[in-house]
Amino acid sequence: MALRLDRYLTELGVGTRSEVKKLIKAKQITVNGAIAIKPEKKIDEWKDEVCLRGEKLHYAAFEYYLFHKPAGCVSATEDNVHQTVMDYLTDTVRKDLFPVGRLDIDTEGLLLITNDGALAHELLSPTKHVEKTYYAKVRGTVTVDDVNLFEKGVDIGEDKLTKPAKLVIINDGHMDDGTCNEAQEENVISEIRLTITEGRFHQVKRMFEAVGKEVVYLKRLSMGSLRLPGDLAPGEYRALSEEELSELKQCILEKKREK
Repeated sequence: MALRLDRYLTELGVGTRSEVKKLIKAKQITVNGAIAIKPEKKIDEWKDEVCLRGEKLHYAAFEYYLFHKPAGCVSATEDNVHQTVMDYLTDTVRKDLFPVGRLDIDTEGLLLITNDGALAHELLSPTKHVEKTYYAKVRGTVTVDDVNLFEKGVDIGEDKLTKPAKLVIINDGHMDDGTCNEAQEENVISEIRLTITEGRFHQVKRMFEAVGKEVVYLKRLSMGSLRLPGDLAPGEYRALSEEELSELKQCILEKKREK
């Protein structure tokens, strides 16, 4: 597909359309070794060699990054108050990247960063039922009754119950013999793993609030086929491998077939 030179440069974040035109006018851009004269010049983004001040530019239609979101930053492209997840991505090619979905400011874990709007829609659409798994520490004793209720759907104050969710109790916070005195009960911290297929506002926290408990720590472990690598520290990111991207697209395709 042929692109206008000024659009190509803008998409790569070289500058705004007007800034790019100034660079071309100043003879700072070359195409296949020749100085570019016109911003409307058509180029093949995959074959033509475009350079800025002698440095070759690399075109990527889509980029995909697996980011370990730390607590304290917001899942947005810009914010006037808080640091955003995008502030951590410093060496990307594209400048039109965005986080796929949102994690609360105090929530950690896996976040996909891309500029592939179609893929993002497929992952976030409530009709696709893409699974998202979280690890949480919860104030209060999580019980088998909670597990059964989550499986049926929880009333979080909206028109519809939440979709069935899989709740696994890792540790209910009690002693080995299952006992706990009344004073200790107020400070019991349970550890759980929860898999949901929706993305309602503060959903995990509201589900536990509905059963009289409080989420005190939340971390997303997976989304679809993507898993948070153990060697990716909070604040770090890396590009998705071809295998990971292929598995993710296959996961979405399988969800379509299940409908």
